[in-house]
Amino acid sequence: MRSERGYVAGLYARLDAERARVKGEYDAALLGNGGTAVERDAEVRALAKEAKRLDVADNGLCFGRLDTLSGEHSYIGRIGLFDEHDEYEPVLLDWRAPASRAFYVATAANPENMRRRRQFHTRGRRVLDFTDEVLGRPDGEARGDAALLAAVDAPRGAGMRDIVATIQAEQDEIIRLDHPGVLVIEGGPGTGKTVVALHRVAYLLYTQRERMERHGVLVVGPNPAFLNHIGRVLPSLGESDVVFTTTGGLVPGLLVTAEDGPEAARLKGSLAMLDVLAAAIRDRQRLPEEPLTIELGGGTARIDAPTAEWAREEARASGLPHNEARAVFTEIVTYVLTERAIPRIGKGWLTREDRTSWERLRAELVKELAEDEAFTAVLDELWPVLTPEALLAPLYSSPERLRAAGGDPVLLRADGEAWTVSDVPLLDELVDLLGSDGSVDRAAERARAAETEHAAAVLDSFVGRRDMMDDEDHLFATDLLDAEDLADRFVEHDTRELVERAAADRDWTYRHVVVDEAQELSEMDWRVLMRRCPGRSFTVVGDLAQRRSSAGATSWGGMLDRYVPGRWVYRSLTVNYRTPAEIMDVAAAVLAGFAPGVRPPESVRACGARPWSRLVTGDELPAAVEEFVRDEAGREGTSVVIGPPDVPGAVAASETKGLEYDAVLVVEPERILADGPRGAAELYVALTRATQRLGVLHRGPLPRALDGLVGIGMPERVGGRPV
Repeated sequence: MRSERGYVAGLYARLDAERARVKGEYDAALLGNGGTAVERDAEVRALAKEAKRLDVADNGLCFGRLDTLSGEHSYIGRIGLFDEHDEYEPVLLDWRAPASRAFYVATAANPENMRRRRQFHTRGRRVLDFTDEVLGRPDGEARGDAALLAAVDAPRGAGMRDIVATIQAEQDEIIRLDHPGVLVIEGGPGTGKTVVALHRVAYLLYTQRERMERHGVLVVGPNPAFLNHIGRVLPSLGESDVVFTTTGGLVPGLLVTAEDGPEAARLKGSLAMLDVLAAAIRDRQRLPEEPLTIELGGGTARIDAPTAEWAREEARASGLPHNEARAVFTEIVTYVLTERAIPRIGKGWLTREDRTSWERLRAELVKELAEDEAFTAVLDELWPVLTPEALLAPLYSSPERLRAAGGDPVLLRADGEAWTVSDVPLLDELVDLLGSDGSVDRAAERARAAETEHAAAVLDSFVGRRDMMDDEDHLFATDLLDAEDLADRFVEHDTRELVERAAADRDWTYRHVVVDEAQELSEMDWRVLMRRCPGRSFTVVGDLAQRRSSAGATSWGGMLDRYVPGRWVYRSLTVNYRTPAEIMDVAAAVLAGFAPGVRPPESVRACGARPWSRLVTGDELPAAVEEFVRDEAGREGTSVVIGPPDVPGAVAASETKGLEYDAVLVVEPERILADGPRGAAELYVALTRATQRLGVLHRGPLPRALDGLVGIGMPERVGGRPV
């Protein structure tokens, strides 16, 4: 024990020395030590990232040791450390390194050329004790699960913890899987699929850092509470170039304020909405019912239906997005108007044979039209510049527009701008269908003009100084640059972190995307995500049995084959590390009722506390909920009340997806079960959030699937049901 404590203490000494070195270099970089501003900024960022990597290693820096058959041994930890005299000689192996793999997968039957695995139990920087496991002998010890059981039995804190010290063999295989396309990880409650996906991200960033870190990783979760829950895992593993968002956050700046009903969500999630959107755009490309007149060349010009129809056909045939095709529409209309106006202005003396005069007059008329507000207003009426919001909001609030686009009346709503999560993929689709509305281009032009004006002022000052000097041998800035060239020198380098830049940019593309609770995503959601990752590198996490959304997946192939045929693989997790056997037995009965072909994951432990139920009246319910909250407040760990929205203090089961609590109180399961066709899946989710204690309060008859609960404060039970 003394030698191990001494070795780990030495590792911490190396860690502290490395931190001091990086801090010194970071401070020097801040002061500036040569190079361009961009180079200095890159150096500062790299050193800041390295400092973060070293800062996460204090807790559990070294958690194990591997001894080979030849007597050599390696220490395994959160990060890699090297001998200061030989940088190629590791004194601590990063858990992601190939040489560390045996720590997670070696067994007595398959020792991976290892003789012994040692797991350290630490507090702070001190080794308290360790557990040894002898490998490769028929009479050898079975793999010690002390560390794993201690981790899953420990009270839950504010967020998800990493499992770097307790990764199991089936999890490690998935984390290190070498597959360039889409990996689907399916597992029931408590199987650790989310944390496995996050460790896979850390592994990919370790093995493919140069390819991945310039564009970063996107993690999509079901709700903000879930993202807060998992948000510390990757930083605890030293990885920070990750954007976390929900599907509602995939369009930057959009505020989601409403919620769709099941049928509206199903319709909006269907690919059939592509036809509705295309038709809605075509409906805004109008023909005049009566000829429209404008002043041109001292006379009147008419834009009639045949002219607008020809222009519309040409614009549509161009294949350009709507806003960009407006230029084609404008060009055709302008051509027709000028062709008709030139003979009138020429009064018979000007013919096409006089090409120079004809084209000169045309150019004057084109300029007149371009500056004519009345002509612009006509164009806006026939072919308006549209933003996604300006197209979709009137579509939802107008029965006539919706009917013209072939949309279902279910999509109608009073406030067209009351955006929902299901609107996000439609708005994102419209960005591409409509194209730029010119606002970004105009802003860029204004910024560029300001930069050029500033640069010109600097040039003037240079010229003034040169005029005051008599040294003709001096080379001045004005001898080399004009204002446009010098303006480039004044463009500020974007100093935002990658995460900030990526989250604010709708057109940002990622090297890898993690999608959690993926069974809830619609067909339209997947189109958004595929645009965000052109390389089609995904880790998809979900459980089809827990699907709640009517627009969600009924099979993985149904969602993925359209985009990555033959490029996605499936892996399942079968062991439940979170839910104790007593609780899982109850949840399994619910699962059997709505998904009889799905096998529930097998729990690795029992907690010793039987789940209970209690029959209450409406008047007794609030006090019973308060009693649960009060009792749990005196215990270590976390708790939650899950129930219908009118139960004080309760949250919906959908809001707890992916989360875990020491204690859970499910209120009125009979109402949850009756809430639509996926109510049973919702109840299954609610029951499987608990890691230690589960209670149920019910006012109506207890659902038959919950007959296994122990009644508390109730009359005698016959056949598991109250009498």
